[in-house]
Amino acid sequence: MMRAINPAGQSIPQPSQAMLVSGDNLLFISGQVAYGTEGVIGTDLETQLDEAFKNLRTVLHEAGATFENVARLTLYVVDYDQSMLSTIRSVRGRYINMERPPASTLLGVSALFLPGVLVEVEAVAAIPR
Repeated sequence: MMRAINPAGQSIPQPSQAMLVSGDNLLFISGQVAYGTEGVIGTDLETQLDEAFKNLRTVLHEAGATFENVARLTLYVVDYDQSMLSTIRSVRGRYINMERPPASTLLGVSALFLPGVLVEVEAVAAIPR
């Protein structure tokens, strides 16, 4: 059985922020971006990535989890180049336990769903019983 997780107060226009798979205790979280009630938050990679991780934390909390439960991260970055890696690692390190980081993938893309969105972060978490 699956249950959609849609935290109150988030205004990202998508059908579900995450799907909790009961029995397997897996939470599949849709890509989180720096988007709020006023639109896109920030114009630089660091600000947007930080906001995306904050939104991810909100979804995790709503499902009864934390970043400690994240088993997999996928980051999509518009016009990625290697000079961005230190910023990405720095922001990710504010949220992720770097002693036991989740499996991760970083993808450079030409664009995301909305103009001005520079980064999107999706995750899979294993939720404790």
